[in-house]
Amino acid sequence: MDFDINTYLKLLTAIKNKGYSFQTFQEFIKEPMERTVVLRHDVDLKPLNSLEFARIQAAKGIKGTFYFRAVKESWDDDIIKEIHSLGHEIGYHYECLTTTNGNLEHAMLDFKENLKALRKLAPVETICMHGSPLSKYDSKDLWKSFDYKDLDLIAEPYFDVDFYKTLYLTDTGRTWNNKKYSVRDHIKTDYQFQFTSTKQIINAIDCDELPHQIMFTFHPQRWTNNKFSWLKEFLLQNVKNQIKRFLVK
Repeated sequence: MDFDINTYLKLLTAIKNKGYSFQTFQEFIKEPMERTVVLRHDVDLKPLNSLEFARIQAAKGIKGTFYFRAVKESWDDDIIKEIHSLGHEIGYHYECLTTTNGNLEHAMLDFKENLKALRKLAPVETICMHGSPLSKYDSKDLWKSFDYKDLDLIAEPYFDVDFYKTLYLTDTGRTWNNKKYSVRDHIKTDYQFQFTSTKQIINAIDCDELPHQIMFTFHPQRWTNNKFSWLKEFLLQNVKNQIKRFLVK
């Protein structure tokens, strides 16, 4: 099996055994270490799964970054506060151009209101776009008219990371870097790694084949040891991937 907690634990162990440090995205932007991994988590759904990830990491002395959407399927005050209390970074997973049907002024107001609400629960210095694959709007376009750094924000991964130096690995589409199923989770890079499973990534780490700086993006709702939930996510994602493949084409 892949995309289960057991496999995730093996991945963390492999990273630690090879001498990588773990930094939050905030820390990475301010002072990147030479050999480091950023664990980014997009909390699209099932925030309890993200809390499980946060607890697993904290027990191992690992820090990560968790981006919450401003929707009931993601946002949970108590979970956000607990994840922050475990030493992790909290960020805003914005989708304002989608929720406001492309209205730039309304989108910026929505962004500011949600950011203010999130900052009441935890410090927030970084943000990350939610892809909203079924929407015709790309929320990153908000920053063609505004500047997030005017809001005491220091970084957005799609704008502030040199992915020619930092390897980007994402489980978008329940695959690893499969561009066929990714509508907006794209970056520019020269890296040509083609992984079809987490096991392949673990093997590459064990063999010292990966660069010194890596950013992982996880969607914790699809990682579980519960066989029923795992199968449901597997089948549902296969359907979603066919829709996204059509949209990409």
